[in-house]
Amino acid sequence: MASTPTAAQSDNLVRFIGKNYDVSLNQSIETLLTSLRKSNFQNSANFVTEFQQYVQSKPEPPLESIWVYAALSFSSQKAEPFSRLSEIRDLFQLIVSCSASCNSIKCIALIAPVIYNLHKLILDLKGFQLGSKKERKLSGEIKSLVESVLGHINVCCNEFDQNFDELENLNRPLDDLISVWLVGNGDQAMNAESLRVFFPLLSDDIANMVSVEGCETIDLAGFVVAEAFLLELCWKIREEGFGEKVQSDLRYWIVGSVTGLHSSYLYGTLLRMLLEPVLPISSLVNLEHQDDLKKVLFDALLLVEYSFLNPESLGKLPAKHAKRVMVTKLIASHEAIESFREQGDQTKTIAYLDAFTNSSLPSLTIKWIRNELGSDFSTSEPTGSSPRAFLRWMLNIENKGIKIFDDDMSKFRSAFNSKELSEQLADMEEGRKPDSDLLFYMDYKGREEYGSEDDEDMGGRMNAAFTSAAQSMGSSEQGGRKRKTKDSKKRKKVKFVKYNVSEEAPLSPG
Repeated sequence: MASTPTAAQSDNLVRFIGKNYDVSLNQSIETLLTSLRKSNFQNSANFVTEFQQYVQSKPEPPLESIWVYAALSFSSQKAEPFSRLSEIRDLFQLIVSCSASCNSIKCIALIAPVIYNLHKLILDLKGFQLGSKKERKLSGEIKSLVESVLGHINVCCNEFDQNFDELENLNRPLDDLISVWLVGNGDQAMNAESLRVFFPLLSDDIANMVSVEGCETIDLAGFVVAEAFLLELCWKIREEGFGEKVQSDLRYWIVGSVTGLHSSYLYGTLLRMLLEPVLPISSLVNLEHQDDLKKVLFDALLLVEYSFLNPESLGKLPAKHAKRVMVTKLIASHEAIESFREQGDQTKTIAYLDAFTNSSLPSLTIKWIRNELGSDFSTSEPTGSSPRAFLRWMLNIENKGIKIFDDDMSKFRSAFNSKELSEQLADMEEGRKPDSDLLFYMDYKGREEYGSEDDEDMGGRMNAAFTSAAQSMGSSEQGGRKRKTKDSKKRKKVKFVKYNVSEEAPLSPG
C-alpha cells in the first residue's frame, strides 16, 4: 500500500504549483543571496537539491532556476588546467541539457557563465607550467570547446529575431544573477564594474548603458552571442597571428559567422563596440592589432548588406531595438568614412559611401524619422546622401525640440556637434568656405592612364556617390571644413584604384 504524503511533503509540493512556484523561487533566491553575502558561506547541498527541484518541476524552467542551479553545481576549486577545463565543459553540458525545452533566446542567455569561466581560464594560461606537448593539447581542447559553444549558439540563433511577443522577461535583476557567480565579491550592487567582471568582452559603453537601463532576457542573449563571437575571433588571432592573409581569411569568417548567426542583436552590439576608442579584447589579443582589427570588422559589418537588416526583418523587431540598430549603423558608417578620409584612404572612403547609399538604411531612416515626427511636423529630407548629411539632418530636427537620439547616444551627439562647430570656426578663421568638389576630387585623366575598363565602370558608380556626399557636406550652412594637404595645389590628377569589395567580403551573403 502506497504511503500517504506527510503534511511537510504536501507543503513542499505546493511550492512548485502555479503562482506559488514564482513566489517560492524568488524567496529561495533571496535566501541564497543573503547566505552568499556572509563571509562563512558554504555551498550547502540543501541549496543544490532545492534548485534542482525548481528546474525539474516545470517543462520549461525559468532562466533563474537553471542559472542558479548551474552556479551551485559548478565547482571551481581545482587549479590544474585540464581539470578546470573539464569542469567548464561539464557546466556547458549541464546548462544545455537543463535548457533543452526552453526557447532559443533563453538557451543563449544561459551560456553567459560558460563564457565567463572560459575567459578566466584563457587568461590564466600563461601561469600554467606546462610542457609544449601538454600546452598544445590544452589549447586544442580549449579551441574545441570555444567552437562548440559558438556552434550551439548558432543553432539557437535560427529563431533569435522571432517570437518576441512570447518572450519572458527576467524575474530577478541581472545583478542578483551575477552575484550568484561572483561569490567572492560580497554584496554586489548593479554597477558597471560588476558587469565588466562577468561580461569581460563587453565594452565600457555597453556596461554603463546596462547599469543605467537594466537588462532583459533578449539583451542578455545578444551580449552572449557577441562575447562568444569575439572569444572565437580572438582565439583565431592568438593561434594564427594577424598577417595580411589572416586578415583576409577573418573577413570571410566574420561575414560567414554574422550571416549564420543571423542576429541583429549581435550586429548592433559589435558596431557599438567599434565606436569605442578601444575594443574590449585587450585581455586576449595584443593591443598593436586593435586598429587593424577594427578595420577588418568595419569591412565585414558595413560593406555587406545582411538580410536580417532588410525592412521586413527590422519591422519584426521591438521598435526600440530596431531604432538602436539603425542609429548605430548610421553613426558607425559616418565614423568609418571620416576615419578613412582623414587617413587619405580614398578607395576605402568611396567603398563605404557606396555601400551606405546602396543599402536600405537611408530610406529606412527617412521613413522612421517621418513616423516619429507625425503628420503635424513637416521637414525636408537630408541635403545629401552621406551618413554625415543624415546625422546633421537628424540633429537639426532635435534642435527644434523633437527627440530623435536615445540618452545613451548623447556622448556621440555632443562629439558630432563639437566637431562640426570646430570645423566651421576653422573655416571662418581662414576666410574660406568648404569646397566640396575639391574635397572629393578625382581626375579621370589619371584613371585613364592607369586604370582598366572595369575601373571605369566602377569609377562612375562610386564617384557619383562620392560627389553626392561631398555636395551634401558643402551645401548646408553647417558644412564641414575642407581638408587640404600642403601640396594639394600641385596635384593635378589622382590615380583611381578599384576597390574590389568581393576580395574582402561578399556583398550579398544572404
